[in-house]
Amino acid sequence: MINLSPATKALWGKKAVHDDQEFWLPLVAHLIDTKNVMQWLYNDWISEGTREILQQNLSSDDVYKLVGFLGFFHDFGKSTPAFQYKQSFPRHKDLDEDIDENLKRAGFSSIQMDNYRIRKSPHPIAGETLLESFGLNESIGSIIGGHHGLPPKRDLTSNQLTTYASNLWGRDRDTKIQDQWKSVQNNLFQYGLEVCHYDDIKDIPEVTLPQAVILEGMLIMADWLASSEKLTNYSNISLFPLISLEEDFDSLNMKERYQHAIQNWDISDQWMPEKIASVAEQYRLRFNFVPRPVQKEMSEIISQSNDPGLIIIEAPTGIGKTELALTAAEQLAFTQGKTGLYMGLPTQATTNAMFSRVKHWLDSMAKEQAAHPDIKLLQGKAKFNKTYTNLPYAENIYDDTDGDVVINSWFAGKKSSLSHFAVGTIDNLLLTALKQKHLFLRHLGFSDKVVIIDELHAYDSYMSSYLEKAIKWLGAYHVPVIALSATLPKEKRNDLLKAYLKGKYGSPKIKASDNWEHNEGYPLLSILDGNKLEQVSNFSIINDENKTINVVRFNGNEEEIINRAVAEIEDGGIAGVVVNTVKRAQDLARLVPENIEVLLLHSAYLAPEREKIEERLQANIGKDATRPKKMIVIGTQVLEQSLDIDFDVLFTDIAPMDLIIQRIGRLHRHKISRPTHLAKPTVYITGINSYGDYGEGNEFIYEKYLLMKTDHFLTDKINIPKDVSPLVQQVYDPNVDKDIKDISDSKAKFEKDLKKSKKKARVFQIGNPNKKGKNNLFGWLSDGQINVNDDNHAAACVRDIKETIEVILLRTTSEGTFLMDGRNIEEVSSEEIAGQTIRLPFAIVNSSKSKDPIDKTIRELETNMQSLHNKWKEDIWLRGALVLELNENNLTTLNGFNLKYSSKLGLMYEKEEEDE
Repeated sequence: MINLSPATKALWGKKAVHDDQEFWLPLVAHLIDTKNVMQWLYNDWISEGTREILQQNLSSDDVYKLVGFLGFFHDFGKSTPAFQYKQSFPRHKDLDEDIDENLKRAGFSSIQMDNYRIRKSPHPIAGETLLESFGLNESIGSIIGGHHGLPPKRDLTSNQLTTYASNLWGRDRDTKIQDQWKSVQNNLFQYGLEVCHYDDIKDIPEVTLPQAVILEGMLIMADWLASSEKLTNYSNISLFPLISLEEDFDSLNMKERYQHAIQNWDISDQWMPEKIASVAEQYRLRFNFVPRPVQKEMSEIISQSNDPGLIIIEAPTGIGKTELALTAAEQLAFTQGKTGLYMGLPTQATTNAMFSRVKHWLDSMAKEQAAHPDIKLLQGKAKFNKTYTNLPYAENIYDDTDGDVVINSWFAGKKSSLSHFAVGTIDNLLLTALKQKHLFLRHLGFSDKVVIIDELHAYDSYMSSYLEKAIKWLGAYHVPVIALSATLPKEKRNDLLKAYLKGKYGSPKIKASDNWEHNEGYPLLSILDGNKLEQVSNFSIINDENKTINVVRFNGNEEEIINRAVAEIEDGGIAGVVVNTVKRAQDLARLVPENIEVLLLHSAYLAPEREKIEERLQANIGKDATRPKKMIVIGTQVLEQSLDIDFDVLFTDIAPMDLIIQRIGRLHRHKISRPTHLAKPTVYITGINSYGDYGEGNEFIYEKYLLMKTDHFLTDKINIPKDVSPLVQQVYDPNVDKDIKDISDSKAKFEKDLKKSKKKARVFQIGNPNKKGKNNLFGWLSDGQINVNDDNHAAACVRDIKETIEVILLRTTSEGTFLMDGRNIEEVSSEEIAGQTIRLPFAIVNSSKSKDPIDKTIRELETNMQSLHNKWKEDIWLRGALVLELNENNLTTLNGFNLKYSSKLGLMYEKEEEDE
């Protein structure tokens, strides 16, 4: 057994001052801690499916040894003078001097390092360089070099041994000092090889790129866990504490230390999926209802697949696709060895509605297994969702044998995607394709899950480019994906099937029937089973699932639309009005007579008010709701996505055919009694001035080409489900364009915009998982492109949205500063103030002619709120927040716009009139 020298044991890995006491952790202790955690993660935390990815060309013992090697040697670069003479942060001069004295007593010569040169040898790069000089292959070396979240660049490692040799071994020409450091490094290296059960560093295998990404994610997670002294900053639960400066490595029991930490950290339970014996019984158990024939038939077909990868379910709205998908998730998790689930949706509003449904499903499993599975709501306003924030924290659960869904506090910030269950906006999945620091953690989190993508049709060509890249990587990890849509163009379906297969096998070749790319069956179930595609469309549709919708083109202005809506519900009923812009929705709401209840929903409300509106919407027209006698609901596109609401009659602005049908999916959705006059479902199509003229607002939101084709193919009756797929496919099939008049100009613009959008989307995307000859992480997040580190910028990148600014909206009068509901900010909590946010419209933020209008707007807002800024700078909830202050009449000006806020209509704005 190789013994550690006193000098090796004197190397520090961590140092800190707590309550005026000096603490440290010997480097070798941190290396052993991280090795132990890595091997525990491999054996006990990652899913069986992810383990199989790591074992594709290696045995289980090979991987176990490899992860131990990565854990032990990840901070090998700290055994250099560049690191050992580094100042503590924040600077504690006495601590640094005491650590230096330890090194001197162990035999090190005193060296004062040049700070600039230290920065040229960060310890991940120094460690990689030294290990590769010992003979480590670049495939594993690049993982060592990238464990702080960004993979190394070749030029950084190539010049360490020459230009920056003094950082690694001390003074350039002092061989005595260099020999000291080389001796210590060799001692630590030989000790580590023996601890990891390797005889020779040449025995360490190379890995594929997907394996390297997963291993990097595990290493970052293990390093962060082994660096956690406590479970959270606010907890007294001990994990891997530092030790007093009077103690040393020999005083530590490393096995007990690791076991104690894991026992305290592993506080939420892993899902153990079970085989579903009876589909009908499963629906009763989880959802307390008998499955519809189409649900039962699809679930039974899915259960027969051997190697399920991507499953696409196309079926009418209201048929129960969510329950079908959750049932499929249990089936696929069991088959493919996954231990979690991610449900991705288009908007924050849809995630809020879906979170309760997923939690209800997870509650059933928690009770069944007497377990405590952890869940996350991954969207910007999660902290204001009461269903989520009322969940218990895992660290507070002790002897509750009934089972509870919990929040695990450790899975926060960049670690959020590691939570076993999550509901969030689709952005979280799209971000797996974006070059961003610590992307490895996101990939690790998704590799263990079944992924459900709801409202697949809702993602434009730009987002779809990111989605396809994400799907390739999910395929590489053999992650089962369930995609749902009521209205899916066949080209999008085909692109995703090919992308998944390319990621999984390196080839998009699909074994399927000759006509699979042109399949217009509906409902349609497409299953990639290995590289074989099975498509089934002969499902039982019962009478109540067949509907004929009357379609009426209504060419009227806002007042005429409201008048017709009022007339339609004269004897009672709920009229839905879906329009394409916030301003049009506000204009319509102003026209509703005072004697009729109106509910307006769009994006320009304060976050708490929007949440209340969403709750009111579900309470009034959701499933099993107590419906008012009369109501007009007006909203933007949020009403068409994932909301289980029901209109008696519908008015909708012209939109692409798939979105029109989505909106129709909210018409007569539930089996309820209706006013006699509204017994037949009718949709009024508005916003068509004439063929080819759909108004500036509609044509700004949607491509004129798609509106013209929708206008052309839209008939006066639509049968659901029979007509759904043919109508959608006609609008998105360019081969039918020759029969449509005056389409050429709008088609040319559409194709140009589409090409531009796809090109733009590729700028920040990572490469493919199976790029030939690529088995290391060098340049994986760079390759000449810009890294995206800011979260807001990242969201803008994957959605092709213009960056804007979120502000807290307050009203200031001579009597003080108030929330918009009238409460003085001095009398409410900081957390509540922080929730009073609204996103400024792009037009306002970017109206300035300055080079960077966002920065200019931020500076103006900061100037206006100087007194609040000083008061809030130490507040954890409010520091850094921006405020837009309104006067006593709820008015203000910004960037040449007049702004007004109304709790009834939301934020309104118009350009200031210029002086003549």
